[in-house]
Amino acid sequence: MKAVVIRTAGGPDVLEVADVAPPVLTEGDVLIDVAAAGLNRADVQQRLGHYPPPPGASEYPGLEVSGRISDPGLSGYQKGDEVVALLAGGGYAEQVAVPVGQVLPVPDGVNLVSAAALPEVVATVYSNLFLTAQLKPGEHLLIHGASGGIGTMAIQLALAFGAHPIVTAGSTAKLELAGALGAETLINYREQDFVAEVREATGGRGAEVILDVVGAKYLERNVEALATGGRLVIIGLQGGARAELNLGMLMTKRASVAGTTLRGRPVEEKSAIMAAVLEKVWPLITNGIVKPLVDRTFPLAEAAAAHEYFDSGQHSGKILLTV
Repeated sequence: MKAVVIRTAGGPDVLEVADVAPPVLTEGDVLIDVAAAGLNRADVQQRLGHYPPPPGASEYPGLEVSGRISDPGLSGYQKGDEVVALLAGGGYAEQVAVPVGQVLPVPDGVNLVSAAALPEVVATVYSNLFLTAQLKPGEHLLIHGASGGIGTMAIQLALAFGAHPIVTAGSTAKLELAGALGAETLINYREQDFVAEVREATGGRGAEVILDVVGAKYLERNVEALATGGRLVIIGLQGGARAELNLGMLMTKRASVAGTTLRGRPVEEKSAIMAAVLEKVWPLITNGIVKPLVDRTFPLAEAAAAHEYFDSGQHSGKILLTV
Protein backbone atom coordinates (compact mmCIF):
# COMPACT_ATOMS: atom_id res chain seq x y z
CA MET A 1 0.00 0.00 0.00
CA LYS A 2 0.98 3.67 -0.23
CA ALA A 3 1.86 5.55 2.95
CA VAL A 4 3.66 8.74 3.91
CA VAL A 5 7.03 8.00 5.49
CA ILE A 6 9.46 10.23 7.37
CA ARG A 7 13.03 9.26 6.47
CA THR A 8 14.62 11.93 8.63
CA ALA A 9 13.47 14.80 10.83
CA GLY A 10 12.97 18.15 9.15
CA GLY A 11 10.66 20.40 7.17
CA PRO A 12 7.66 19.41 5.06
CA ASP A 13 9.96 18.20 2.28
CA VAL A 14 11.02 15.16 4.35
CA LEU A 15 7.55 13.65 3.87
CA GLU A 16 7.64 11.02 1.15
CA VAL A 17 4.97 8.71 -0.27
CA ALA A 18 6.32 5.18 -0.51
CA ASP A 19 5.19 1.59 -1.04
CA VAL A 20 5.05 -0.15 2.35
CA ALA A 21 3.71 -3.38 3.78
CA PRO A 22 0.01 -3.24 4.67
CA PRO A 23 -0.99 -3.36 8.35
CA VAL A 24 -1.56 -6.71 10.02
CA LEU A 25 -4.72 -7.28 12.04
CA THR A 26 -4.36 -8.47 15.61
CA GLU A 27 -7.13 -9.67 17.90
CA GLY A 28 -9.66 -6.92 18.52
CA ASP A 29 -8.67 -4.87 15.46
CA VAL A 30 -10.57 -3.85 12.34
CA LEU A 31 -8.99 -2.96 9.00
CA ILE A 32 -10.07 0.31 7.37
CA ASP A 33 -9.63 1.49 3.79
CA VAL A 34 -8.78 5.14 4.42
CA ALA A 35 -10.79 7.86 2.69
CA ALA A 36 -9.19 10.83 4.44
CA ALA A 37 -6.80 11.58 7.30
CA GLY A 38 -6.72 14.63 9.54
CA LEU A 39 -3.54 16.69 9.90
CA ASN A 40 -2.70 17.55 13.51
CA ARG A 41 0.12 19.45 15.19
CA ALA A 42 1.28 16.13 16.63
CA ASP A 43 2.07 15.06 13.05
CA VAL A 44 4.22 18.16 12.60
CA GLN A 45 6.02 17.46 15.88
CA GLN A 46 6.66 13.89 14.73
CA ARG A 47 8.01 15.19 11.42
CA LEU A 48 10.38 17.49 13.34
CA GLY A 49 11.62 14.59 15.44
CA HIS A 50 10.03 15.80 18.69
CA TYR A 51 7.11 13.35 19.08
CA PRO A 52 7.93 9.73 18.20
CA PRO A 53 5.15 7.15 18.03
CA PRO A 54 4.44 5.26 21.26
CA PRO A 55 5.73 1.68 21.49
CA GLY A 56 3.88 -0.65 19.16
CA ALA A 57 2.27 2.11 17.10
CA SER A 58 2.69 2.61 13.36
CA GLU A 59 5.75 4.66 12.43
CA TYR A 60 3.74 6.63 9.85
CA PRO A 61 2.10 9.92 10.90
CA GLY A 62 -1.65 10.43 11.22
CA LEU A 63 -3.82 10.20 14.32
CA GLU A 64 -7.33 10.20 12.82
CA VAL A 65 -9.00 8.86 9.70
CA SER A 66 -12.32 8.27 8.04
CA GLY A 67 -12.92 5.35 5.72
CA ARG A 68 -14.73 2.08 5.07
CA ILE A 69 -14.35 -1.19 6.91
CA SER A 70 -12.29 -3.58 4.80
CA ASP A 71 -11.98 -6.43 7.33
CA PRO A 72 -14.31 -6.24 10.34
CA GLY A 73 -12.60 -9.06 12.22
CA LEU A 74 -14.87 -10.01 15.11
CA SER A 75 -16.06 -6.44 15.69
CA GLY A 76 -19.69 -6.55 14.64
CA TYR A 77 -19.07 -4.03 11.86
CA GLN A 78 -19.77 -5.05 8.29
CA LYS A 79 -17.45 -4.75 5.30
CA GLY A 80 -18.10 -1.36 3.68
CA ASP A 81 -19.41 0.37 6.83
CA GLU A 82 -18.37 4.04 6.93
CA VAL A 83 -16.41 4.84 10.09
CA VAL A 84 -13.95 7.17 11.75
CA ALA A 85 -11.05 6.05 13.91
CA LEU A 86 -8.71 7.45 16.55
CA LEU A 87 -5.15 6.21 16.00
CA ALA A 88 -1.78 6.13 17.71
CA GLY A 89 -0.25 6.56 14.24
CA GLY A 90 -0.47 5.38 10.66
CA GLY A 91 -3.30 7.51 9.30
CA TYR A 92 -1.34 8.88 6.32
CA ALA A 93 -1.85 5.62 4.43
CA GLU A 94 -4.26 3.69 2.27
CA GLN A 95 -5.15 1.29 5.09
CA VAL A 96 -5.01 1.25 8.89
CA ALA A 97 -5.56 -1.42 11.52
CA VAL A 98 -7.10 -0.06 14.72
CA PRO A 99 -8.65 -1.47 17.91
CA VAL A 100 -12.41 -1.60 17.50
CA GLY A 101 -12.97 0.49 20.65
CA GLN A 102 -11.35 3.44 18.88
CA VAL A 103 -13.73 3.22 15.90
CA LEU A 104 -17.08 4.99 15.60
CA PRO A 105 -19.66 5.15 12.80
CA VAL A 106 -19.63 8.32 10.71
CA PRO A 107 -22.28 10.63 12.20
CA ASP A 108 -25.45 11.07 10.18
CA GLY A 109 -25.32 14.16 7.99
CA VAL A 110 -21.51 14.25 7.69
CA ASN A 111 -19.82 13.20 4.46
CA LEU A 112 -17.08 10.59 4.61
CA VAL A 113 -14.15 12.92 3.87
CA SER A 114 -15.20 15.68 6.28
CA ALA A 115 -15.69 13.07 9.00
CA ALA A 116 -11.89 12.69 9.17
CA ALA A 117 -11.83 16.07 10.91
CA LEU A 118 -13.66 14.64 13.93
CA PRO A 119 -12.12 11.76 15.91
CA GLU A 120 -8.84 13.20 17.27
CA VAL A 121 -10.21 16.69 17.76
CA VAL A 122 -13.47 15.68 19.41
CA ALA A 123 -11.78 13.09 21.63
CA THR A 124 -9.13 15.63 22.69
CA VAL A 125 -11.56 18.44 23.41
CA TYR A 126 -14.25 16.36 25.10
CA SER A 127 -11.83 14.43 27.31
CA ASN A 128 -9.96 17.52 28.43
CA LEU A 129 -12.88 19.90 28.93
CA PHE A 130 -15.42 17.55 30.43
CA LEU A 131 -13.57 14.52 31.81
CA THR A 132 -10.42 16.25 33.08
CA ALA A 133 -11.47 19.88 33.73
CA GLN A 134 -15.12 19.10 34.54
CA LEU A 135 -16.37 22.20 32.71
CA LYS A 136 -19.87 23.06 33.93
CA PRO A 137 -22.77 25.06 32.47
CA GLY A 138 -22.39 28.76 33.19
CA GLU A 139 -18.61 28.64 33.60
CA HIS A 140 -16.21 30.69 31.50
CA LEU A 141 -13.72 28.83 29.30
CA LEU A 142 -10.60 30.52 27.90
CA ILE A 143 -9.43 28.88 24.67
CA HIS A 144 -6.02 29.71 23.24
CA GLY A 145 -5.66 29.16 19.49
CA ALA A 146 -9.28 29.83 18.64
CA SER A 147 -9.26 29.11 14.92
CA GLY A 148 -7.51 25.74 14.70
CA GLY A 149 -9.16 22.36 14.79
CA ILE A 150 -9.02 22.16 18.59
CA GLY A 151 -10.15 25.75 19.11
CA THR A 152 -13.11 25.66 16.76
CA MET A 153 -14.35 22.40 18.27
CA ALA A 154 -13.84 23.68 21.83
CA ILE A 155 -15.97 26.76 21.08
CA GLN A 156 -18.79 24.62 19.73
CA LEU A 157 -18.76 22.06 22.54
CA ALA A 158 -18.51 24.72 25.25
CA LEU A 159 -21.60 26.44 23.88
CA ALA A 160 -23.46 23.17 23.39
CA PHE A 161 -22.96 22.32 27.07
CA GLY A 162 -23.86 25.79 28.35
CA ALA A 163 -20.42 27.34 29.01
CA HIS A 164 -19.16 30.75 27.90
CA PRO A 165 -16.16 30.62 25.51
CA ILE A 166 -13.51 33.33 25.58
CA VAL A 167 -10.89 33.01 22.84
CA THR A 168 -7.50 34.33 21.81
CA ALA A 169 -6.09 34.50 18.28
CA GLY A 170 -3.53 36.58 16.42
CA SER A 171 -5.58 38.09 13.60
CA THR A 172 -8.91 39.77 12.98
CA ALA A 173 -9.93 37.10 10.47
CA LYS A 174 -9.37 34.28 12.96
CA LEU A 175 -11.25 36.12 15.68
CA GLU A 176 -14.12 36.78 13.28
CA LEU A 177 -14.35 33.05 12.59
CA ALA A 178 -14.42 32.32 16.32
CA GLY A 179 -17.11 34.95 16.77
CA ALA A 180 -19.17 33.42 13.98
CA LEU A 181 -19.02 30.10 15.83
CA GLY A 182 -20.37 31.81 18.94
CA ALA A 183 -17.33 32.79 21.00
CA GLU A 184 -18.50 35.51 23.38
CA THR A 185 -15.24 37.38 24.03
CA LEU A 186 -12.60 37.83 21.32
CA ILE A 187 -9.02 38.72 22.29
CA ASN A 188 -6.22 39.56 19.86
CA TYR A 189 -3.17 38.40 21.82
CA ARG A 190 -0.88 40.56 19.65
CA GLU A 191 -2.66 43.75 20.72
CA GLN A 192 -4.41 42.96 24.02
CA ASP A 193 -3.47 41.56 27.44
CA PHE A 194 -5.54 38.39 27.68
CA VAL A 195 -5.37 38.35 31.49
CA ALA A 196 -6.93 41.82 31.72
CA GLU A 197 -9.51 41.00 29.05
CA VAL A 198 -10.55 37.78 30.79
CA ARG A 199 -11.00 39.61 34.08
CA GLU A 200 -13.12 42.26 32.41
CA ALA A 201 -15.26 39.66 30.62
CA THR A 202 -15.88 37.74 33.85
CA GLY A 203 -16.52 40.63 36.20
CA GLY A 204 -13.11 40.20 37.79
CA ARG A 205 -13.52 36.51 38.63
CA GLY A 206 -11.34 34.96 35.94
CA ALA A 207 -11.95 31.87 33.82
CA GLU A 208 -12.99 28.68 35.56
CA VAL A 209 -11.28 26.59 32.86
CA ILE A 210 -8.44 27.33 30.44
CA LEU A 211 -7.59 25.07 27.50
CA ASP A 212 -4.01 25.86 26.51
CA VAL A 213 -1.89 24.78 23.54
CA VAL A 214 0.96 27.22 24.24
CA GLY A 215 2.57 25.78 27.37
CA ALA A 216 5.53 27.40 29.12
CA LYS A 217 5.20 30.87 27.62
CA TYR A 218 1.69 31.30 29.01
CA LEU A 219 1.92 29.29 32.24
CA GLU A 220 2.12 32.07 34.81
CA ARG A 221 -0.28 34.37 32.98
CA ASN A 222 -2.76 31.53 32.59
CA VAL A 223 -2.76 30.99 36.35
CA GLU A 224 -3.28 34.74 36.79
CA ALA A 225 -6.31 34.49 34.50
CA LEU A 226 -7.88 31.60 36.44
CA ALA A 227 -10.81 32.06 38.78
CA THR A 228 -10.69 30.75 42.32
CA GLY A 229 -10.93 26.98 42.00
CA GLY A 230 -10.01 27.24 38.32
CA ARG A 231 -8.58 24.43 36.21
CA LEU A 232 -5.81 24.92 33.64
CA VAL A 233 -5.40 22.06 31.15
CA ILE A 234 -2.27 22.13 29.00
CA ILE A 235 -2.47 20.07 25.81
CA GLY A 236 0.30 21.66 23.71
CA LEU A 237 3.78 23.11 24.03
CA GLN A 238 3.98 25.59 21.17
CA GLY A 239 5.52 28.09 23.58
CA GLY A 240 8.00 25.72 25.22
CA ALA A 241 8.06 23.02 27.86
CA ARG A 242 9.82 24.65 30.83
CA ALA A 243 8.62 27.58 32.94
CA GLU A 244 8.59 28.88 36.51
CA LEU A 245 5.33 29.15 38.41
CA ASN A 246 4.40 31.10 41.53
CA LEU A 247 2.99 28.27 43.60
CA GLY A 248 1.71 30.75 46.15
CA MET A 249 -0.65 32.19 43.54
CA LEU A 250 -1.79 28.70 42.57
CA MET A 251 -2.47 27.83 46.20
CA THR A 252 -4.23 31.09 46.96
CA LYS A 253 -6.60 30.47 44.08
CA ARG A 254 -7.02 26.82 45.06
CA ALA A 255 -6.44 26.17 41.37
CA SER A 256 -5.07 23.15 39.53
CA VAL A 257 -2.83 22.59 36.52
CA ALA A 258 -3.10 19.41 34.46
CA GLY A 259 -1.12 18.31 31.44
CA THR A 260 -2.47 15.63 29.11
CA THR A 261 -1.78 13.83 25.87
CA LEU A 262 -4.09 11.43 24.05
CA ARG A 263 -1.82 9.53 21.68
CA GLY A 264 0.04 7.39 24.22
CA ARG A 265 -2.92 6.40 26.39
CA PRO A 266 -3.81 2.70 26.69
CA VAL A 267 -6.43 1.30 24.33
CA GLU A 268 -8.84 0.93 27.25
CA GLU A 269 -8.70 4.65 28.06
CA LYS A 270 -9.07 5.69 24.42
CA SER A 271 -11.99 3.32 24.02
CA ALA A 272 -13.70 4.81 27.08
CA ILE A 273 -13.22 8.32 25.68
CA MET A 274 -14.64 7.29 22.30
CA ALA A 275 -17.64 5.68 24.00
CA ALA A 276 -18.30 8.95 25.83
CA VAL A 277 -17.93 10.87 22.56
CA LEU A 278 -20.45 8.56 20.88
CA GLU A 279 -22.94 9.15 23.69
CA LYS A 280 -22.44 12.86 24.35
CA VAL A 281 -21.12 14.46 21.14
CA TRP A 282 -22.29 12.37 18.18
CA PRO A 283 -25.96 13.38 18.74
CA LEU A 284 -24.91 17.05 18.66
CA ILE A 285 -23.22 16.48 15.32
CA THR A 286 -26.17 14.53 13.92
CA ASN A 287 -28.48 17.41 14.92
CA GLY A 288 -26.19 20.03 13.33
CA ILE A 289 -25.37 21.74 16.63
CA VAL A 290 -21.68 20.84 16.29
CA LYS A 291 -19.98 20.63 12.89
CA PRO A 292 -16.58 19.62 11.54
CA LEU A 293 -14.80 22.66 10.14
CA VAL A 294 -12.57 21.82 7.17
CA ASP A 295 -10.24 24.46 5.76
CA ARG A 296 -8.60 22.59 2.85
CA THR A 297 -8.04 19.09 1.52
CA PHE A 298 -4.89 17.80 -0.17
CA PRO A 299 -4.28 14.45 -1.90
CA LEU A 300 -2.12 12.06 0.13
CA ALA A 301 0.65 12.52 -2.46
CA GLU A 302 0.75 16.23 -1.52
CA ALA A 303 1.31 15.67 2.21
CA ALA A 304 4.36 17.93 2.08
CA ALA A 305 2.26 20.79 0.64
CA ALA A 306 -0.37 20.21 3.33
CA HIS A 307 2.28 20.46 6.06
CA GLU A 308 3.73 23.58 4.47
CA TYR A 309 0.27 25.16 4.56
CA PHE A 310 -0.20 24.09 8.18
CA ASP A 311 3.19 25.54 9.13
CA SER A 312 2.24 28.88 7.56
CA GLY A 313 -0.45 29.37 10.22
CA GLN A 314 -2.96 30.55 7.62
CA HIS A 315 -5.47 27.77 8.13
CA SER A 316 -8.68 27.92 10.13
CA GLY A 317 -10.20 24.60 11.06
CA LYS A 318 -8.85 21.28 9.85
CA ILE A 319 -6.58 20.30 6.98
CA LEU A 320 -7.30 16.85 5.52
CA LEU A 321 -5.39 14.43 3.30
CA THR A 322 -7.58 12.45 0.90
CA VAL A 323 -6.81 8.94 -0.28
